[in-house]
Amino acid sequence: MTTNTEITLIGGGIIGLLTARELHKSGLSVTVIDKGELGKESSWAGGGILLPLYPWRQHRAITQLVVASLPLYPLLAAELSEETGISPEWNPCGLLITKNPDFIEAIEWCKSNNIVFAEAEKSIPDGLVTTPERPLWLPQIAQIRNPRLVRSLKQDLLQRGVRLIEHCEITGIRVNHDRVDSIATDKGGLAVDQLIISAGAWTPAFISRFFPAIRQTAPAIAPVKGQMLLFAAKPGELRSIVLEGDQYLIPRLDGHILAGSTVEQNTFDKNTTVEAKDQISRFAYKLMPALRDFPLVKHWAGIRPGTQDGVPYIDRHPEICNLSINAGHFRNGLAMAPASAKLMADLILDRPASVNHEPYRLNRPA
Repeated sequence: MTTNTEITLIGGGIIGLLTARELHKSGLSVTVIDKGELGKESSWAGGGILLPLYPWRQHRAITQLVVASLPLYPLLAAELSEETGISPEWNPCGLLITKNPDFIEAIEWCKSNNIVFAEAEKSIPDGLVTTPERPLWLPQIAQIRNPRLVRSLKQDLLQRGVRLIEHCEITGIRVNHDRVDSIATDKGGLAVDQLIISAGAWTPAFISRFFPAIRQTAPAIAPVKGQMLLFAAKPGELRSIVLEGDQYLIPRLDGHILAGSTVEQNTFDKNTTVEAKDQISRFAYKLMPALRDFPLVKHWAGIRPGTQDGVPYIDRHPEICNLSINAGHFRNGLAMAPASAKLMADLILDRPASVNHEPYRLNRPA
């Protein structure tokens, strides 16, 4: 039996789920399909810091989406908590960056993007062992507990009537001239009005498999593995996110502390390694010796959708008129997600774009 909705989304991570929510709130019927369980890839595996690491070192297109997303998160978290009873634990705990060799650039970035900051030379919390270098305190930067965000979004979409199809294998896509007509799956067929691919690191392979005839090359997205550790600490042991070098500690509201992460290029292998565990734990114990008193309760890996400059692809396809892409957010999917979903909806609905669309085009220069 073939069913039909106005929007079909392939890929149910944070990007896909928030895009589905944005389009449903605009009055469209939506179906989300995922090959596994919704939100169980990079969306579940990340740390949930709602700011890129050293954002002044990132492409300005990343800043555009992050800054547009920051004010959307408090309202989103409040709505999800009220409507589903599942708090995503949005927590404006602040971010301490212990070493800033590019301090001037950091301050200029904060000022130009209205990010509250303070020098932190004399206010390193007790219990941290570090040699600070122009430390910077960003008191309003928040985190969100991404597994709980996924759960609350899933429940919210179900309550809204969005169709969610998990553990669903796509077996074929029918293209008629410049339009996608239908999708065949192991759970039945779906007629297609508008199709959005938000399959993260799996997006290029999906396009290459099911759209072999199109001239436009698949988005330049590659898998980047990241491993993290979780310590069962007590509430209050660490009160803010701490970034030192390329690694960080993140305190959850229940006291648990995340430590991460690795950056391992071009692999879909989600197996954890002893080498990564040793590397991250050495960092965590050195920065916060008290962590040795708490059990290490979890070690996991996720696959991020990396692009060369970290900038995602958010665009309607230039050859297939009812095909769009929203993928490639690398390490900053959560930080960019609300604005990315809004921009994708803007393009689908032909309404004025909420942010400048040019940097996210599929045919942008390499």
